[in-house]
Amino acid sequence: MDDDNRQRRGDLDSSPYHRKRRICAFCVEKVSEIDYKQHEVLRRYLTEHGRIRPRRQTGTCAKHQRSLAKAVKRARHIALLPFVVD
Repeated sequence: MDDDNRQRRGDLDSSPYHRKRRICAFCVEKVSEIDYKQHEVLRRYLTEHGRIRPRRQTGTCAKHQRSLAKAVKRARHIALLPFVVD
């Protein structure tokens, strides 16, 4: 019984639909606070339309995604980042 379960799990892990879990880049670098003045870093987390990329695309953890969104919004208000890309 246990061997059958292991085989099934092994088949799922090698499936092309199950990807390796992304690791938060901010946690790896041990960033305590995301600075809104670093607009080059923040631009990587925006889509080509200027929207903030979701966690499932970027791999950031929930804590850093919240501070990232706050930093992007602050950078937009002082015109470091655009609200809408033309």
